[in-house]
Amino acid sequence: MMLTDPSLKYRPFPQVDLPNRQWPSNVITAPPRWLSTDMRDGNQSLIDPMNAEKKRRFFDLLVKVGVKEIEVGFPSAGATEFDFISGLVRDGAIPDDVFPQVLTQAREDLIATTFESLRGAKKAIVHVYNAVSPAWRNIVFQMDQPQIRDIAITAARLLRDNAAKQPDTDWHFEYSPETFSTAELDFSLECCEAVMEILQPTPERPLILNLPATVEAATPNIYADQIEWICRNISKRDSVVISLHTHNDRGTGVAAAELGLMAGADRVEGCLFGNGERTGNCDLVTVALNMYTQGINPGLDFSDIDEVIQTVEYCNQLPVHPRHPYAGELVFTAFSGSHQDAIKKGFAAQEARNDQIWDVPYLPIDPKDLGRDYEAVIRVNSQSGKGGVAWVLQQDKGLKLPKRMQADFSKVVQALADESSRELNAADIWTAFETHYRLTGEQPYSLIDYHESGAAGDRIFTGKITHKGGERSISGRGNGLISSVLAALRDELGVDLEVADYSEHAIGAGTDVAAAAYVECRTPDGRTIFGIGTDTDVATASVQAVLSAANSVATQR
Repeated sequence: MMLTDPSLKYRPFPQVDLPNRQWPSNVITAPPRWLSTDMRDGNQSLIDPMNAEKKRRFFDLLVKVGVKEIEVGFPSAGATEFDFISGLVRDGAIPDDVFPQVLTQAREDLIATTFESLRGAKKAIVHVYNAVSPAWRNIVFQMDQPQIRDIAITAARLLRDNAAKQPDTDWHFEYSPETFSTAELDFSLECCEAVMEILQPTPERPLILNLPATVEAATPNIYADQIEWICRNISKRDSVVISLHTHNDRGTGVAAAELGLMAGADRVEGCLFGNGERTGNCDLVTVALNMYTQGINPGLDFSDIDEVIQTVEYCNQLPVHPRHPYAGELVFTAFSGSHQDAIKKGFAAQEARNDQIWDVPYLPIDPKDLGRDYEAVIRVNSQSGKGGVAWVLQQDKGLKLPKRMQADFSKVVQALADESSRELNAADIWTAFETHYRLTGEQPYSLIDYHESGAAGDRIFTGKITHKGGERSISGRGNGLISSVLAALRDELGVDLEVADYSEHAIGAGTDVAAAAYVECRTPDGRTIFGIGTDTDVATASVQAVLSAANSVATQR
């Protein structure tokens, strides 16, 4: 049961003493180095860890996406991990521009096994860590600060000495003061400096210092303060790569990584779609695409986001949430009527503008950049408005309904959605459209053929239609085709309509396309009736539209 006074049990996280902090004014202008830990942190968090086939499939996906540093596993954890990693090296599966990275605890036997798994590799990063925070020192290890620092120093020497035994490999090193974000900053710095003293990094061969929020325990601004503090106080700043490794325990792993970059970090570690222990690691996809929407090429290619999702879901046996940023099934979908209307207008404005700048309400990124189409951007249920219904018809059938016709048909769809209590798909909407405007089913009047003659301003319509199960010829005179059709319907069939509005458009583009025609008519008793016709000939489409309206009048009698 939750406490009425949680301060009796929980303590607020202390602020960082950082006068004149600079990161709040900084802007991300370039992508970081990316490290995927899907095959390590991500894999260890799975109910059923990946087998060799799935790990290889995941590795190939990361390479295809463009990740250049991949933590391929923990080779000392067991034969499965060791064999997979050594197999990548043996099979020549690692591209020359990709760094495989492996993780190891700070123990002599484990470090030796780790180096052995990479024997023959052209280049590699060996990542060693030891936890430094008070909880781990006091509870887990029961060691004081000097003892913890000595573990880091011993590990650094083992990295140096094991690398010297395999001089043909281009070795790089990473050190993590694990649990950094909940440790004393000066002690984390002390451990990092001790490791640097052993490994002697240079600007040409820098040491990666990974500063993990192993458990997210504070707001992301505090993590940014911690990163800026380290960047200010570390010696040989030009000889180290500051790497971020955030978790999502408080739901702000992405924000912490972004603020950490603003604070001076160079590298981001994480997993695709944020897989990882507990609530997950930093989501590399979201961080990368956030940059993309700010005009920065992140260096990672998610042009086919659905292929990435399918592979990740197969390998992890975990679904990507429908609301997951950029990737979820519903993230580019609007059901709300006002949202749909804004999006529809945004697309129309986008099409009319003569520039490439993306500016569509509710869509921070163009779905097509990620391999998605626009069909699912607007979906219809009981919350939808006329703009959403019109969008579906435009995307599915190429019809651009006039505004008043949109309002007329949206009432039909609203009633259907209320009755069915479910989302309506494009087929549902089209069936309702055909039925409401008498394009199918009962049609008292159906055009067989027609002929138009006469001079300008005095046109004669002569047509053959089906009526009451047979064929009938009708004719009428007017100042144009539509008025002559109306005259024929009035004089010979008793259908009295007056056209209030007419519009037409091509369906699609090119020279061999169909046309759609729309009429808004008034009856003598004041009712408004809409009609639609489509045909490869626009004149025929307009005749069909008038007959569509006449059919509505006839069936409403």
